[in-house]
Amino acid sequence: MIGLMSATAAGAAARDRLAAAWPDRTRVYDGPVKDAVRSAFAECEQLVCFLATGAVVRLIAPLLADKRTDPGVVCVDEGGRFAVSLVGGHGGGANELAVQVGELLAAQPVVTTATDAVGVPGLDTLGFPVEGDVAGVSRALLDGEPVALDAELAWPLPPLPVSDGDAAHVIRVTDRAVEPGEREVVLRPPSLVVGVGASKGAPVEEVLGLVESAVRDAGLSLKSLAQLATVDAKSDEPGIVEAAQRLGVPLVTYSAEELAAVEVPNPSDAPLAAVGTPSVAEAAALVGGGELLVPKRKSERTDGQPAMATCAVVRRLARGRLAVVGLGPGARDLLTPRAKAELRRAAVLVGLDQYVDQIRDLLRPGTLVLESGLGAEEERARTAVAEARKGQAVALIGSGDAGVYAMASPALAEASDDIDVVGVPGVTAALAASAILGAPLGHDHVSISLSDLHTPWEVIERRVRAAAEADIVVTFYNPRSRGRDWQLPKALAILAGHREPTTPVGVVRNASRPDESSRLTTLAALDPATVDMMTVVTVGNTATRDIAGRMVTPRGYRWQASQAAQASQEVAK
Repeated sequence: MIGLMSATAAGAAARDRLAAAWPDRTRVYDGPVKDAVRSAFAECEQLVCFLATGAVVRLIAPLLADKRTDPGVVCVDEGGRFAVSLVGGHGGGANELAVQVGELLAAQPVVTTATDAVGVPGLDTLGFPVEGDVAGVSRALLDGEPVALDAELAWPLPPLPVSDGDAAHVIRVTDRAVEPGEREVVLRPPSLVVGVGASKGAPVEEVLGLVESAVRDAGLSLKSLAQLATVDAKSDEPGIVEAAQRLGVPLVTYSAEELAAVEVPNPSDAPLAAVGTPSVAEAAALVGGGELLVPKRKSERTDGQPAMATCAVVRRLARGRLAVVGLGPGARDLLTPRAKAELRRAAVLVGLDQYVDQIRDLLRPGTLVLESGLGAEEERARTAVAEARKGQAVALIGSGDAGVYAMASPALAEASDDIDVVGVPGVTAALAASAILGAPLGHDHVSISLSDLHTPWEVIERRVRAAAEADIVVTFYNPRSRGRDWQLPKALAILAGHREPTTPVGVVRNASRPDESSRLTTLAALDPATVDMMTVVTVGNTATRDIAGRMVTPRGYRWQASQAAQASQEVAK
């Protein structure tokens, strides 16, 4: 919950705007400001104070205890010009909150955390437990000193400006129970899955003790525990449920049929008779694949009674992550916030060199850039997938929307289910051109590429004829190049067989870019020689009109019908 408080009418107005926008996330604290801040500090995860920073500093100073537990605090000035991350930038989420508040109130977010200011991810913000000299290693990253990455486990980390050679500082990624050395940070990725089986009524101490001893005896760290797993028949077994709660990890359950299908080294008749699968602990740990580090072991009791719990430990390596990102038509303000976030998250960027140049300044230090020239789409797709299979966080970029005549198709054709794939939509050239022209896509429309490099012309022509006969607005991509100068005239001739010569046609070149140009012409007047590969051509249907110099297609045909009726009445007169 986010606590909101203010001291003036202007502050209250901005406060109420925030409360109205986030009704489920916020709580307004009225009354004397000192009491409001004290109450919110104790009851909320974050605070937004519509007060001067000096006043807030004095109010919260006696309340601060530990940056790992204190709430994040953001201050918004009286004029609503700035949203300042004051306390808890990382741990309390104040840096991110300042950005969100700024977007909502049209205020400038102010973040002074050093790592955020220079684009280096904070080592304590990666979502993993972190140990060691966090301050010292972070300072070395900021100062450009050599820092080595010792990744015992491949994990899709964000980019880190690390060195390949000797370095005095080290970032180690491991699930082993090792102590950080001097000038070293240890990151604990959630790589361990513990499968658990238990008899009815098994004490939580027995289950918990077994899990902890199995992990510890294998030389592993409990801080890398990702989940407990068991059969769904044990989903409400108190000893297992409470053990997961105490360990702070989710309890994941599977059906007996799912577990019975998993090959294990130590099947048993006992669980088969009890819950319908020859293995619970090993099978539950191995469902998602991985390396069995600790085979099934039983708990040890001191009272001479039979063991009531079993467990097995599996290391499940991280899946690589491939984000296929659409950059939009070129203008920076048409690059979506989600696309920007993915670009900053990726440790590896793959793309066409001219597209990389568009967004190079948005990349974090340490990002590996793999760029290539025109005509290497399949190679870029293979490269991106191969990097993701190494366990990397990868962004594969394309213009417009990556799924429209861009990189998503070749990438997904290359990828299998061994990596995670995320699609990030972008503003397509057709949409950018449509906004410039007016509203040509107000009714059914289709996009057709006239490039026959990947599609036989016979197929393209059949699609153009179908669109012409169906009276659908058509946007032509890749309309004409020096080596392909006859396809556009041919396509226009096909459309002309079904539409009037006066049908509006919109021509937009370099939509949204500094040298953007556009014009509205007609099907009869369009000169194909004025069109190139940087141009989008939109041909209206029989209902499309030129209204005040704008290309408009009505949402239905009632407008056209009413115009025809009106024309008939004029003729009758």
